[in-house]
Amino acid sequence: MRIPNALGLLGFCGVLLAASEDADRSVAAGPAYSHYRLTLGFGEGRRFLGPVGISETSWPQRFNGSLAPDEWLPESVRDNPSVVAETARSLTLAPLFSHYTEPAVQATHWDFLYPVVTYDAYASESRLQVFQLLSLSGGDTQSGEQERTYTVFPFYFARRSEDPARNYTAVWPIYGRMENRLFRDETEFALWPLYVKTRKRDVVTRNYVAPFVHVREGDGLRGWQFWPFYGHESKTLTSRTNTVGELEPVPGHEKSFVLWPFYVRGDQGMGTTNAMHQRMMLPFYSVQLSPARDSRTYFWPFGVTLSEDREIGYRQTAVVWPFFIRARGPGKQEDRLWPFYGQTRYEELTSRFFLWPLVAQRRVSRGPLKRDIDQVGLVLFNSTRERNEQTGQTQKRTGLWPLFLWKRDWEGLESFQCLAPLSALMPKNASIARTYAPFFALWRSEKNGQTGASSQSVLWNLYRRERTPEKRKSSFLFGLFQYESGSAGKRVKLFFIPFGRSPGPAQGTGGTDDEAAGQDHVSGRR
Repeated sequence: MRIPNALGLLGFCGVLLAASEDADRSVAAGPAYSHYRLTLGFGEGRRFLGPVGISETSWPQRFNGSLAPDEWLPESVRDNPSVVAETARSLTLAPLFSHYTEPAVQATHWDFLYPVVTYDAYASESRLQVFQLLSLSGGDTQSGEQERTYTVFPFYFARRSEDPARNYTAVWPIYGRMENRLFRDETEFALWPLYVKTRKRDVVTRNYVAPFVHVREGDGLRGWQFWPFYGHESKTLTSRTNTVGELEPVPGHEKSFVLWPFYVRGDQGMGTTNAMHQRMMLPFYSVQLSPARDSRTYFWPFGVTLSEDREIGYRQTAVVWPFFIRARGPGKQEDRLWPFYGQTRYEELTSRFFLWPLVAQRRVSRGPLKRDIDQVGLVLFNSTRERNEQTGQTQKRTGLWPLFLWKRDWEGLESFQCLAPLSALMPKNASIARTYAPFFALWRSEKNGQTGASSQSVLWNLYRRERTPEKRKSSFLFGLFQYESGSAGKRVKLFFIPFGRSPGPAQGTGGTDDEAAGQDHVSGRR
């Protein structure tokens, strides 16, 4: 295409968008470009290039009570530096990239081909990761020093701090030391697995050709093993200071094995009122005895298990666990013939399944909160309903993979989307909702139970309908047909040319130069 022709096309598009812009700043040009008030939030949104581009701005909540659902924050207020510092913004180029920032809480998030590359920051804390293998994170310690950690999993681990004593470097499998990694407070190794030393709280374990030989020591603890041939460990009753500064007992134990897992002997909770004694000689028997619970298994795993739980209150028989189970008692009742049928009842929980994993149900009742979950095919269909009996509030979510996801939260904000192949699987994942959900949103419907506003969009605003208590608007086919009705009358646009009675002066476009006057202007409008 020649440059003059391209400039002419851009100019023509600009004229159309300018002609379609209403006094309230909204634009309806279908998948090409749309500018609208948010239905579920307090702010404005833009969509462009069909499913690709989405930009949203959430205004400060302190102005929320001053505007109707179809009113806009005055530009003089919106552009005030103090208001900008409280305004949250997001930008999505689906399905490649999404960015979200909320200055009020100093939060920034962006994703590229999630979960390939992600970045999250809160105030001074930040983390960048690539493929969950390469990560860079940083922030302030409790004493105020800045530090950063570097990871190229599993080969390189490092931390650099303003306090040199907190620095470490580990190059696996050659040599290194690291802290608070791999579920251990401290780890040292040389020519892994020839020598590995770990510490978790006060317990230090030295491994030689891990995991076959180790020596362990700690507060009142001594032990060693030559796995799988023999091992022994014992610990006396000790005490430690908890998070509130009080001393609490740490139970003792004694464990040993010969030709693991064929013979195992252990005593847990020594020095307490609920000491447990375990003896296991597989496959002949396994016994666990304690004041709260007894369990005996004969000819594991194809034999029978007899259990008595005196704390919860039930007796249970299991044959070829987990295929057949029967439990009776005031604290639990269970019947299971897996995978055909199963039902379990506790005081606060009831669950059942039919032809697992075809149908599963779960009912939870804890205080005033009631939760019902129904599933078909594990992920094919899921319905979750929650209710607070004290307040009467409800929260619901229903997904049929990959067709749709519908949800309504505690505040009455309701949304529906078709298609939803990823959102139906991970409905609480914010990165999925920002980066991928818009790309699949062939049909989207939103309803705000607080303001009465609602909107529907088909094929990324090829058809869009908006409704508030004061106004109704709809557009179709890139905005070539638009209709609006409200207290000021009705208006129709054909090819961006208005017909009929024009609405009165739009609200939300005035204001003064300073924020205080602008806020007074907004609040005086209602």
